[in-house]
Amino acid sequence: MANIEFITKEDLEQFKQELFSELRRPGQKLHKNSEQKEWLKSYEVRKLLSISPGTLQSLRDSGTLKFSKVGGLMFYKYDDVAALIDGKAKSNRLMR
Repeated sequence: MANIEFITKEDLEQFKQELFSELRRPGQKLHKNSEQKEWLKSYEVRKLLSISPGTLQSLRDSGTLKFSKVGGLMFYKYDDVAALIDGKAKSNRLMR
């Protein structure tokens, strides 16, 4: 007779937390998949980088993150954002 295992809501919540903590680890590279958009809006970049609108403005002003302005909207290349994340992860490892 087969063993039946039940997955509880708590099990799923724990799995979700473990998965998110793995995804947020420094040094985790973003890989562009076939469904990934080439251009991101400001709110998407802020979400990926976990930064405020002011910090995003500072990254633009300093030239750290390139952008294109179309009308009143700012767009950022996905590859530029991924490179910024990879660069921060590398510099954090060097500082330790």
